[in-house]
Amino acid sequence: MEHLNKRNLPEIEQLAMKCRQNGTIDPSLYAQFDVKRGLRDINGKGVVTGLTRISEIISSKIVDGKSVPCDGLLRYRGIDIRDLCAGFLNDKRFGFEETTYLLLYGELPNKEELEDFTALMAHFRTLPRNFVRDVIMKAPSKDMMNTLARSVLTLACYDKTIDDNSLENIMRQCIMLISVFPMLAVYGYQAYDHYERGKSLYIHRPDPKASTSENILRLLRPDKNFTPLEAELLDLALVLHAEHGGGNNSTFTTHVVTSSGADTYAVMAAALGSLKGPKHGGANIKVVQMFSDMKKNVSDTKDESAVREYLLKLLHKEAFDQKGLIYGMGHAIYSLSDPRAQIFKGYVKQLAEEKGREDDYALYSMVETLAPKVISEERKIYKGVSANVDFYSGFVYSMLDLPPELYTPLFAMARIAGWSAHRMEELINQDKIIRPAYRAVMPHREYTTLSER
Repeated sequence: MEHLNKRNLPEIEQLAMKCRQNGTIDPSLYAQFDVKRGLRDINGKGVVTGLTRISEIISSKIVDGKSVPCDGLLRYRGIDIRDLCAGFLNDKRFGFEETTYLLLYGELPNKEELEDFTALMAHFRTLPRNFVRDVIMKAPSKDMMNTLARSVLTLACYDKTIDDNSLENIMRQCIMLISVFPMLAVYGYQAYDHYERGKSLYIHRPDPKASTSENILRLLRPDKNFTPLEAELLDLALVLHAEHGGGNNSTFTTHVVTSSGADTYAVMAAALGSLKGPKHGGANIKVVQMFSDMKKNVSDTKDESAVREYLLKLLHKEAFDQKGLIYGMGHAIYSLSDPRAQIFKGYVKQLAEEKGREDDYALYSMVETLAPKVISEERKIYKGVSANVDFYSGFVYSMLDLPPELYTPLFAMARIAGWSAHRMEELINQDKIIRPAYRAVMPHREYTTLSER
C-alpha cells in the first residue's frame, strides 16, 4: 500500500488540477442568475428558509422606511438573553439547565419543574458499561470533535429504539445526549492526553448533585477542584452559546438532516461536523492564537499605536496566519454589538482579576476598541463591526486552564440544547425534506467512446 501511494502521488495532483479546472464556476454567473451564495443576499441578509419559535436575533430596526443598524438583541423563546442571564446570576445559581428547559419546552420552569429536570439530566448523565474503555480509549485522537462524533454514532448501537421517531423518544434521546456530551468530550481529551502525550489518566465520575458546568470542571481537573467564579462563568458561557437562531450553519444542518427522517444520533453527528469547521465553531481558538502571536510580535502591548500597527498587518495579510482577518471581530448578523459579548465582558474582568491577568484583559479591551476603527478605515463594509462572543470566550477558556482541544467541543456541549429544540421543532412542523435548488451551468456535451478519447 505504501508503494502504491507513492506511485500514485503525481497522478493525484493531476487529478486534483483537473477537478479544479472542471469544477470552477464563473463568479459572474452567481449575479446573472441571482444566486444567493451562502443563502445570503448581497447585503449579507439571510434568505428566509423557515420559521421558528425558538430564538430571535435582531440587529437592525426600521426608521423612516429604511433598515438601520442597532445594538444586537438575542431572545430565547421571546425572552431577552440579558434578562435571562440576570435572573439566574442575581439568584446566585446556575443557568444552563434552566435555559435548556426553556429552549426545549418553550417556557421557563418553576422551581419544582427545574428541580425535576435537573434530576432527569443527572439520571441520564451515565454511559453504557465499558463504553469509555471499549470506545473512547481505543482510538484516542487530538481531534476532539471527531472523537465526539464517533462516540455519538457509537451510542446509537446501544439504543434499541433508534428507529422510533415519536416526539417522546426523540426527546429522551436529546436529553440523554445533552447530559453526556461533557463526559464524551472530556473523557476523549483525557484519553488523548494520556496515550498521545504520556500524561496521567484521570477518569472521574460526574457528581449527580452538580451542575453541568461544575461537572465539566470536575471531570477535567485532576483534583476535581474549582472556584465558584470559574463554574459560574463557564455556566454563563454555556448559556450564551446554547442557541442562536435556525440559520446558523450547524442548526440549519440539524434541520436539513432531520427533514430526511434520519435518527437523532446521525443528526447530532452531522451538526458536530458542521460546527467543527473553523468558519463556525473554531473561531475562539483563532482569537487566543492571534493574541498569543500579538504578544510575541508587539514590543509593548500597552502602546496603542503599536497594537494598531499589528492590527493593520493582520488586515494586510502580513501577520499571524496571513488570512487578512482580525479574529473575534464582526458577525454575519450583528453590526453595532453582539449582546453575548457584552454580557460576557463584565464577568470576564472579574475572572481576569481572580487569575491575575489584568494586563491581558486590558489588551483585549484595547483591541475591542481599536479593531472596528481599523477595519472601517481599511475595508468597505456594509454594516458595523464589533466584537462577537468568540472574542471573549477563548480568553475565558484560557483563564479556566481549559485545553484548546476542548474549545470547540465546549461550544457543542452548549449548542446541542439548541440543536435538540430545532430538531423537535422540525419534526413537529415540517413533513417535507429540505431540498434547495442548484442551477446547472455546464454546457451540453456529446458522449465519446473510450477509443475516441
